[in-house]
Amino acid sequence: MIPTDDASTRKREIEDKLRQEQETLNFIKESLEKSDQLTKNMVSILSSFESRLMQLENSIIPVHKQTENLQRLQDNVEKTLSCLDHVISYYHVAKDSERIIKEGPTGRLVEYLECMGKIQKAVEYFQDNNPDSPELNRVKSLFEKGKESLETEFRNLLTRHSKPVPPILILDLISTEDEVETQEEVTLEHLPENVLADIICISGWLVDYGRNQDFMNVYYQIRSSQLDRSLRGLKEHLRKNSSSSGVLYSPAVQNKRKDTPTKKPVKRPGKDDVLDIEIDAYIHCISAFVKLAQSEYQLLTEIIPEHHQKKTFDSLILEALDNLIQEGESIVSAARRAILRHDYSAVLTIFPILRHLKITKPDFDQVLQGTAASTKNKLPQLITSMETTGAKALEEFADSIKNDPDKEYNMPKDGTVHELTSNAILFLQQLLDFKETAGAMLTSQESSSSASSYSNEFSKRLLSTYICKVLGNLQLNLLSKSKVYEDPALSAIFLLNNYNYILKSLEKCGLIKLVAVTQKTAEKSYQEHIQQQIQTYQRSWSKVIDYINEKSLPAFQPGAKLKDKERQMIKDKFKGFNDGLEELCKIQKAWAIPDKEQRDNIRQVQKQIVTEAYNTFLQRYATVSFTKNPEKYIKYRPEHVAEMIDKLFDTSA
Repeated sequence: MIPTDDASTRKREIEDKLRQEQETLNFIKESLEKSDQLTKNMVSILSSFESRLMQLENSIIPVHKQTENLQRLQDNVEKTLSCLDHVISYYHVAKDSERIIKEGPTGRLVEYLECMGKIQKAVEYFQDNNPDSPELNRVKSLFEKGKESLETEFRNLLTRHSKPVPPILILDLISTEDEVETQEEVTLEHLPENVLADIICISGWLVDYGRNQDFMNVYYQIRSSQLDRSLRGLKEHLRKNSSSSGVLYSPAVQNKRKDTPTKKPVKRPGKDDVLDIEIDAYIHCISAFVKLAQSEYQLLTEIIPEHHQKKTFDSLILEALDNLIQEGESIVSAARRAILRHDYSAVLTIFPILRHLKITKPDFDQVLQGTAASTKNKLPQLITSMETTGAKALEEFADSIKNDPDKEYNMPKDGTVHELTSNAILFLQQLLDFKETAGAMLTSQESSSSASSYSNEFSKRLLSTYICKVLGNLQLNLLSKSKVYEDPALSAIFLLNNYNYILKSLEKCGLIKLVAVTQKTAEKSYQEHIQQQIQTYQRSWSKVIDYINEKSLPAFQPGAKLKDKERQMIKDKFKGFNDGLEELCKIQKAWAIPDKEQRDNIRQVQKQIVTEAYNTFLQRYATVSFTKNPEKYIKYRPEHVAEMIDKLFDTSA
């Protein structure tokens, strides 16, 4: 049982706690009521604020929209005014530009092109916006006048400043091909730098805005004329200076050259130098055309649009190229006419040209790259024409050597070298200077597979075969001609001289090596022929020597008394020898052996044979009394006989 005091105390604690809790509860209730009241007040305020905001929005939005419309209207007005100013400016273009267009672009090209740009924009505006406006016709007319003025300016600038390249400069340009020591490259300035800049500017405008290609025709016509005039000037310069000692090249290049500036012309038997000069000039013009055409193409690429360059260049070079090819064909035609007259040496004029054309062909092909097929084919056609003509002439020449008639009046009376021989050898020697060209010329007429498979070796063998054919024909003809002589000894001297001349000439110029390609024993064969003719000649002395030949001499004792018959026999031998010696020396003194070495050898051999036999003869009859007048028969001492033989083949003796 709990004590009473403790219960009371506990009760009071509980009551106090309840009272505190009640107070707390009341406080909470009061706070909630206040909170509800505040919430109601806030809701009321917010509702009022929302209402006021809606009222404000309803008042301001119409004002904002009105202001925005006003701003848009203001912008439109400003744009309209700006467009109006722009449009009005087009109506003033014709008036503002008329003076500039009328005065032309000379000296004011940049300003002029700016003016043309304004006119063009005006044309475009009126075409798009007011095609019926009279202003359109006015600016169109002004634009066309301006374009014509630009075309005229283009033509005038080109015409005024396009001048033929001086011949000296062209020759300097050509000379750099072979001059390793010439360090500074020769360049051509066809147009002054400022003029070129204006021409390029006008060209660009005409292409981009003028929509006109006529200026390209103007360009190629003017530049084509200058190219042709440059080549003609070079040719005339070469003609004038070829026969003089004038300097063909400028001092800058001339001082560096080691050799003669002009190529050595081909020498033709019996011909003057006029044709050689023409050939030399033509060869120079071939090289000059390539160099000038290269330079023209470089200039053209700066002025003419890329897709028109090849066609314009083709037209530009056509006249000069045609003239060059036509001149080459004229040379070929002249050679053909000469060949018809049996002047086969005329074909030699073709060789240096043909060789140069073949050397230059790669440069030609590069320059003509992209041109029309007809343009590219001009040079190959000329080369083919020359090869065909040359090959035909070579064959006809070989036949002419074989068929040259045996005319007595045309034979050398002294048995020296025949003109046919010297001309034939001279012809072959000059072929050697162009052996590759001549070989290719002969090869061009062959259709065998070996011709293409082994072109160099095949050409060499063909040329060797041809030379051997000419030499064989010449030998046959000489044999036939030698029969014209009644004296077999003179016939032998004639063949000896001709064979010796042929052999020495072949050895001297190096033709013997080319002959040996197909005839390895040719040199030995000629030497054998020469020896055969020497032996034939020596037989002419047999009759003289027979008089004093030891085998035909009877033996007599010194002081023996001879019978009349025996004395007469000895007298006849002396007389026969003396008469024969005198006759042979008289006849053969008028004969000729031009080769000193050969002449001396023949004299020496003959002198030894005759003097030895004569000396033996004299010794045998020196002590025999066969006549009372010995000086009548013993007319010559052995040394005198030797002197007489030493005067053989010497018309001056």
